[in-house]
Amino acid sequence: MERPPIKRRERDTIIQALRAGVVPKLGLQHIQVGRAREVEELVRDIERIGEGGAAIRFVIGEYGSGKTFFLNLVRLVALEKGLVVLSADLAPDRRLHATGGQARALYAEMARNAATRTKPDGGALASIVERFVSQTVREAETSGRAPGDAIRAKLAHLEELTGGFDFATVVSRYWEGHEAGDDDMKANALRWLRAEFATRTDARKALGVRTIVDDASVYDHLKLMAAFVREAGYGGLVVALDEMVNLYKLTSSQARNANYEQILRVLNDVLQGGAAHVGFLLGGTPEFLMDTRRGLFSYEALQSRLAENSFARGGLVDLSGPVLRLANLTPEDLFVLLVNIRRVFHGDVDRLPDEALTAFMAHCSERIGDAYFRTPRNTVTAFVNMLAVIEQNPGVEWRDLIGDVELSADGGDDMSDIEESAGEIGPASGGPEDDDLASFRL
Repeated sequence: MERPPIKRRERDTIIQALRAGVVPKLGLQHIQVGRAREVEELVRDIERIGEGGAAIRFVIGEYGSGKTFFLNLVRLVALEKGLVVLSADLAPDRRLHATGGQARALYAEMARNAATRTKPDGGALASIVERFVSQTVREAETSGRAPGDAIRAKLAHLEELTGGFDFATVVSRYWEGHEAGDDDMKANALRWLRAEFATRTDARKALGVRTIVDDASVYDHLKLMAAFVREAGYGGLVVALDEMVNLYKLTSSQARNANYEQILRVLNDVLQGGAAHVGFLLGGTPEFLMDTRRGLFSYEALQSRLAENSFARGGLVDLSGPVLRLANLTPEDLFVLLVNIRRVFHGDVDRLPDEALTAFMAHCSERIGDAYFRTPRNTVTAFVNMLAVIEQNPGVEWRDLIGDVELSADGGDDMSDIEESAGEIGPASGGPEDDDLASFRL
């Protein structure tokens, strides 16, 4: 069956991203290969979220193994299924728990990246609120109710949740600004929803509410947002967080454990049925999960909940648990991936036949062994660079280029520790803490 043509924008985005070693946000369907069972399992999670359930997955893979690609693919599936996606990468100034504003910064980043099917690139929060208001107003006109009363009635059940009263008040303020033509009121309401108010005083002056989204209330507001997007007509909320290894890098064991406690809170809430219409995708490396000194397994309660199924041995798999380990690509998968990239690149099959792809794979295997199956990012980048040279130099032969391909195993990004900033729990700047000594008792 002939595939649909690739749009120029998608082609340019894919090529630029792959050359830089990052994941494109557009056109993933043109190059996706393998991991069909993992994708099917995540699709079931998305359907469960739409039916009122909740889900949490730890997507674990080596640097360059396709972890971010997989997260983005699931993100696109969620958007197609009519869900809202909040996404962000953790960083030294963005984490799940903090006392110096880092957790609020993470929420603000997620809110800025809010995406829907019609706005997949982010910045969709305003349209979500607008959709809720316009739908409620139409329903009010049909039933003969006052729009303001209908909006308050529709948001009444949010008040039962932590922070729900002020959340409902802020959405009502947006409606009031809409009715009065007060753009400042609408902008302030969106600022509050995006966690851009730093103090309660500013929020009270602008909107008459007494609380803001702060470090301590991030998870509560994610649950509020999940309930709100349902009222706006969406299927639910997916929260996708990548680069969780930044928690592993924290030098302070107190700060790490505080973040792990927050992960445990979310995990317990989801597994015990305390959350609804919300799912969490957390991307990290094997060290982040399994290191018993600094990873999730250093926190006993998390280790017991995230342990592998003891029966999944000898080729047997269990993809239903919270931890989803990305399987290595097979040689056949990698060959199909290179074929797909060649097609996206508008590569001339005569100038770069299948024989060339096989020779390229053999060269990669000789240089870095089976690492190019486990972490194909560098292999893909080298292949795209070779295609660029072939396209721009009509007289060059692929046989002359393959031997010159420089390749190394992907060792990941900078694994240096992150010291705590002033105001955070733990040492401010006094050098790395020795975790072994910190737990020593006479």
